[in-house]
Amino acid sequence: MPPTLASLVHHSALKLTVRAGEDRLDVPVRWAHVSELADPVPYMEGGELLLITALKLDAEDPEAMHRYVKRLADAGVVGLGFAVGVTYDHVPEALVHAARREGLPLLEVPRRTPFLAISKAVSAAIAADQYRAVTAGFAAQRELTRRTLTDGPEGLLAALAAQVDGWAALYDAAGAVVAAAPEWAGRRAARLTADVQRLRERPAPASSVVGGAGNTEHPENADRVELHSLGTSRRPRSALAVGTAAALGTAERYAVHSAIALLTLTTERSRSLHEAVLRIDAAVLRMLLAGEPDHARTVAGDLYGGLLDAPFRIIVAESSAARTRTSTATSDTGGDTGGDPPGTLGALAEAAESAAARSGEAVLVVPEGERLVVLATDGGAAVAACVEHASALEAARPVSESRAGGDEESLVLGLSAPSGPIAASAAYKQAEQALSVARRRGRVCVEHEHVAAGSVLPLLADDAVRAFADGLLRALRDHDATGRGDLVASVRAWLSRHGQWDAAAADLGVHRHTLRYRMRRVEEILGRSLDDPDVRMELWLALKATAPE
Repeated sequence: MPPTLASLVHHSALKLTVRAGEDRLDVPVRWAHVSELADPVPYMEGGELLLITALKLDAEDPEAMHRYVKRLADAGVVGLGFAVGVTYDHVPEALVHAARREGLPLLEVPRRTPFLAISKAVSAAIAADQYRAVTAGFAAQRELTRRTLTDGPEGLLAALAAQVDGWAALYDAAGAVVAAAPEWAGRRAARLTADVQRLRERPAPASSVVGGAGNTEHPENADRVELHSLGTSRRPRSALAVGTAAALGTAERYAVHSAIALLTLTTERSRSLHEAVLRIDAAVLRMLLAGEPDHARTVAGDLYGGLLDAPFRIIVAESSAARTRTSTATSDTGGDTGGDPPGTLGALAEAAESAAARSGEAVLVVPEGERLVVLATDGGAAVAACVEHASALEAARPVSESRAGGDEESLVLGLSAPSGPIAASAAYKQAEQALSVARRRGRVCVEHEHVAAGSVLPLLADDAVRAFADGLLRALRDHDATGRGDLVASVRAWLSRHGQWDAAAADLGVHRHTLRYRMRRVEEILGRSLDDPDVRMELWLALKATAPE
């Protein structure tokens, strides 16, 4: 504890006597300062014990003393020491009355006690308090290091909460609570997700203070909470929250700084290690796609747990910015895998990795040139997080942008069906096919299972298909425009009835002989036989591709 007026009064060598403010002696003293100026306030910072002899003051004038003491109290001076036997033999009653009126502690300093002795006592107490804080800080650092080595981040948080007499929580890159101590602090920490996300938008290292006595949003939670970003990259990967009832002291501050350093070491991989892991990820993916699952398992070792043995899904994603930069993206995984994926791909990678970390499952995330490939457990948290991330983007996009594309960078991804290591190459192709369909449909995410189980008709919404259909049907429509029959409608009715003349004629409201004549005219105009199944197929798809929505 820093020195207080009470500790100075109880100092046996100083012989100080309290003349006013007996109920305010527990206030800390930041320094002891001597000044005989009539107005020393411009030279005060607050927290001082001011020592005077009233050499230039009329200490017996009540009005002058009231103005003098009020200015001292308003400036944050915590106490006034008056030396007797120098200018005045006793503390003037005007000064005592003014001190009591303003609630400012007034200490009588005997002649035999020099001001220097008081200054030394304050300085020695401050130095001792700082030494205790530093010693306690080093002890806290050792304890936090020990708990980190033995129990990981959870042990560190428990030790830190005990050191600051409060609570501590660790957040992932998305702002979700990864761990908290004590256990009851988890719900309290979860309320700060929005604050953590705002902190993440600031360049690291960053910190902020939230809550406190003025917390009107959650009056039951009046904690003062410090938030600190963790990591060495520009965008922090995680954050630490420390909640206490009051501002942190020196020793507690040492403990928090030690925790930040240790958590950074445990949660942030070095750049070289990160790039090495990316190269391993890419190598494992290449082996899987090359049909070498045994070699992939050998290289992976225990890095991905049982990911390569359980059913998994492959997600292939790319951004609109990537599509404008290149049109040659293929299944070759030998592209650039260095560094974190940028923009929307980086956000998707963070969503997958954060979800996997929270659920304790393994995930393989590989930047593949201008794309991102995710291999994750079927039915696991990482796949669900990717789909939810895509759904959120889909819901936030304007309708016009989803149909025609916008200037903003957007995400498109395809999701394969569940697969195993032996069929990884097929799963990758499925994800690419789903990605292509998503791009054509103006969707953010398409699952291959939905493509396979759905209709092929949405695939006809392509400019090339429409151009082919218009060219195939143009001659028939030109004929119909002359008013000499309705060949296009006749073809549609005949094909929809699988060539049954009576049924198709009934649908059109004409005689079957009329329909037969029209179909012969279709063959003459097209120069192709309707007995050819390819011709019938092309006509039907052309009719579907040009049908009004």
